[in-house]
Amino acid sequence: MARDLRRPARRLASCALAAALLAQSTAEACTRLVYFGAEGRVMTARSMDWKSDVATNLWIMPRGVARDGETGPNTIRWTSKYGSVIASGYDISTTDGLNEAGLSANLLWLVESDYPKFDDRSKPGLTIAAWAQYVLDNFATVAEAVAALRQEPFTIVTDAVPGESRLATLHLSMSDATGDSAIVEYIGGRQVIHHDRKYQVMTNSPIFDKQLALNEYWKQIGGTVMLPGTNRAADRFARASFYVNAIPKFEDPNRAVASVFSVIRNVSVPFGLNTPEEPNISSTRWRTVVDHARKLYFFESALTPNTFWVDLNKIDFSPAGGTRKLDLGPDQDHLYSGDATGQFVPAKPFTFLGVKS
Repeated sequence: MARDLRRPARRLASCALAAALLAQSTAEACTRLVYFGAEGRVMTARSMDWKSDVATNLWIMPRGVARDGETGPNTIRWTSKYGSVIASGYDISTTDGLNEAGLSANLLWLVESDYPKFDDRSKPGLTIAAWAQYVLDNFATVAEAVAALRQEPFTIVTDAVPGESRLATLHLSMSDATGDSAIVEYIGGRQVIHHDRKYQVMTNSPIFDKQLALNEYWKQIGGTVMLPGTNRAADRFARASFYVNAIPKFEDPNRAVASVFSVIRNVSVPFGLNTPEEPNISSTRWRTVVDHARKLYFFESALTPNTFWVDLNKIDFSPAGGTRKLDLGPDQDHLYSGDATGQFVPAKPFTFLGVKS
């Protein structure tokens, strides 16, 4: 398939359609998109799709906290420069978040991920559970993060998904208030960075290069004529790519948030939907929307009727402010509405899942 995708453009459509119909069936079904609105307003949305409760809570992570890569003696160490609000996974990892400088980071599943070998001779290790947190802690913009990551200051170290025997295979997306965007993958043991404002959408399999090629087919047809409707990653990529640029550019930021939520809902998987022949295509558990300009982090659970938000402008991110938690409950079924910033409570920081040997 890789050779076909490199053939002349006249064959791209047929190759892309075939690939779309045979899209990777073992991927968890998350989606991330970046919206460009009126007056340069930028918003980032993502869905978290998983076959079981990912035990997500929201956390306020202060600046000035010393962390390490949780990989034993050979580990990277840093002190957080920026505070952030994050959504955890199992309270052992950062899966999504926004920092006080306006940079967002998102982790999505990518079964094709292949990370470098890690041993005593490797560059210092960084647990994959803290990959997104490392970015949020250290960088204010996508360009700054990409420049640092290209130097490969660490070796990503993965581990088993909690309760499962398979390894976590993830790729990372970043976006900021300027609309800049980047996707970081590890393919064949090598880091691959896609850095461009035009990279607005990311889903799961196949790798990002092939997602772009598949999307060209649907661009030729045109979204007002026909869009793919399944819950496969390639189909969600095509729908998100069309709708995120088709929706109005409202001057009212609240209407813009509503419009962006409508797009991420459109590419969500109905709660409770099971595909017996493709067991890893999973229900959407929750969705987030980041308003980079206003530094608002919106959260919506599939099991509650309300959307709420966290206002980073109201948070004391100093070390004195401490770590705080918003308990979302089993399956994120606790009810919050409107501005929930004041409902975080002091909490002991969680420990990122790592390798101590």
